[in-house]
Amino acid sequence: MRMMIIGALTGELSQAARIAMGRGARIEQADTRDAGLATLRRDPRVDLVLCDLSQDVPALIRALVSERIAVPVVACSIDPDPDLATAAIRAGAREFLPLPPDAELIAAILDAVAGDDRSVVVRDPVMQATLKRAEQVAAADASVLITGESGTGKEVLARHIHARSRRAKGAFVALNCAAIPENLLESELFGHEKGAFSGAVARRVGKFEAADGGTLLLDEIGEMDIRLQAKLLRALQEREIDRIGGNAPVKVDVRILATTNRDLLAEVAAGRFREDLYFRLNVISLHVPPLRERPEDIQALADHFARRFAEVNGLPNRPLSEGARRRLAAHVWRGNVRELENTLHRAVLLAQEDWIEAEAIEVAPAPLPAGQMPPQTAQATQVQSTAPAPGPAGQADPGATGVASLVGRRMEEVERDLILETLHHTLGNRTHAATILGISIRALRNKLRDYSASGVRVPPPPAGLAAYAAAGEAM
Repeated sequence: MRMMIIGALTGELSQAARIAMGRGARIEQADTRDAGLATLRRDPRVDLVLCDLSQDVPALIRALVSERIAVPVVACSIDPDPDLATAAIRAGAREFLPLPPDAELIAAILDAVAGDDRSVVVRDPVMQATLKRAEQVAAADASVLITGESGTGKEVLARHIHARSRRAKGAFVALNCAAIPENLLESELFGHEKGAFSGAVARRVGKFEAADGGTLLLDEIGEMDIRLQAKLLRALQEREIDRIGGNAPVKVDVRILATTNRDLLAEVAAGRFREDLYFRLNVISLHVPPLRERPEDIQALADHFARRFAEVNGLPNRPLSEGARRRLAAHVWRGNVRELENTLHRAVLLAQEDWIEAEAIEVAPAPLPAGQMPPQTAQATQVQSTAPAPGPAGQADPGATGVASLVGRRMEEVERDLILETLHHTLGNRTHAATILGISIRALRNKLRDYSASGVRVPPPPAGLAAYAAAGEAM
């Protein structure tokens, strides 16, 4: 991933840059806010901005909103003024990073932004077959549609295809269609000309042009609005794009990879996805199986993550005990590779021996089939008549524990309430909530989308992202 640092690259900010580079980030730097904006206009491949509070972070975010540049901003400072830090968060900064930097916090921020940017680790024959097919088609220029559940590693496979293609020396540009407000996605894809809309103070290059000569990954393509799908289809057919406000088409040479965790044929049948675009993208299809269907990968990935997080946190590399391996093998991994990764990160930090013991492996219990109650719940139902009566005004016994209040509830309900309560706690900040919950920002967004679709009220994001949406509606 690419990270831009806005501010003087000295002292603690320089140390933050070195830590980020150690995590695989490519660093760009601008001394001032205006210089940073100029770079962001011509290079949409920047994935994250780290901006010193002295550079007026709210003004930077207002400029990004005005110019429809959807890049996350993290504020930082060595000696922060509480009012400035609060103003930056309220304006829409994803996080505040205190300096001197904490390596683990930087790692969490980069992971939240980078998503599935991980190494390919394969041992199971099922996944080996998928990888072999991917390598077989890598050299071609045909579009590839990669399907699979959330967290299986679809973007990892896409990067693997690019690395083994004839375009490997070109850019690999990824765009998460689910993470960007609908009214900004067109500008992100195709760019815009100066004066194309209020706030367009300069030409900006879009993802298609940034990926010219390389590969463009359209992540979660099933989330794209059907009206924008028509313009995308034309770009794929004609190999040219139209910038917003442009007078002439721009030729592009881009290979398209797309991922989705949805059934696109069902989306076509429901009228939410264009059939012609589906067939244009699905020249070659690859399915990434869920982790529960590739058990041999569990141990290989666990060893990989244990080594990686030991190195990141400056800890000795400790092997997994047999008890820990049995616990990993017995889990259903609903969150797939992403859940396994978070589990191993916690285990590396919690282990107290010269190895990672079973007690350090903290996994969520598997959900029960619909309508089935756990044994302790059934027993509680049978003895309900002997339980103490509620206190005055129907209040529960003040001596009751939080665990007892969960008995009888479905795992999905408990998980939903925990996620929403954490989101309320972070004032809608998705990145902060995902870090607290120990899941990726993408997994969190997928769950929030499902909650909203089922009618559950989800706390809105901070003012910055809301401003993106409002700005788009006003323009």
